[in-house]
Amino acid sequence: MDRLRVIPTWRHGRERIRVCLPDGRNVAWYDRGAGRVHLLAADYEEDVLTALRPFLTGPVSVGPPPVPTPAELARLCLHPDDDLAPNRPGEALLIALDRDPAPVRRLRRPDPRRGELAAQQAVGEALDRAEGSGRYTLHSVPLPGGDHIHHLLIGPGGLYALHALHARRQRVAVADPVVAVGRHRPRPLLHRVRSDADRASHALTAQVRPVLALVGATDVTAPAPPRGVLLLTDAGVPSLALAGGVLKPADVEALHAMARDRNTWARL
Repeated sequence: MDRLRVIPTWRHGRERIRVCLPDGRNVAWYDRGAGRVHLLAADYEEDVLTALRPFLTGPVSVGPPPVPTPAELARLCLHPDDDLAPNRPGEALLIALDRDPAPVRRLRRPDPRRGELAAQQAVGEALDRAEGSGRYTLHSVPLPGGDHIHHLLIGPGGLYALHALHARRQRVAVADPVVAVGRHRPRPLLHRVRSDADRASHALTAQVRPVLALVGATDVTAPAPPRGVLLLTDAGVPSLALAGGVLKPADVEALHAMARDRNTWARL
């Protein structure tokens, strides 16, 4: 037979190595994290394992793909326009910058949206890298009125609504509810952070904790911990994603299926 093609791919921070026929049809994929080769055509097992040999990192199990769970079947029923899972970090800002780019001037200040986008992308990429083992992240979750939850983390450690704040090379002072970045005018940002989490809690009928992620800050001062809000630097985001011990796997799957449906948020 003609030689099989091996194509490494990435989705939401997880590696999946596909094995295809020369005409592009999939016959298997290798999930490195799970240590399993999923066969779509049992007749190709020996050829698939031969093609994957340079990519295998240890013992693997081989068999057909798992039967979809009820939550996975529900996700398959979503119309593509209603599925929030493909949203990129900073999706809303990317669309806004594409529709309304900053005017071209020789001596102008940088468009502040670029810094906001960079912050959301940094936090989103850190969350995506930590995905797997029953952890999911949704980006730019739309709320009625035009607001967006920057990132929604759903996993064994619970649910978190993260707001990314651009603070590159600047000091941040937090005096609940006010947040001051460098010499910029202080803003009552923690009201917004709490409101996003409260609205998410209402939509999902589950507790969602508010998180303010300070991206690139050189120093953070807070006389007292802000009420109910978790303060993190971008370096601390991965540890948040790896927390556990709160939700059962079935609850995580059900909440993820609900959260990725745009209609869940339209009812707020």
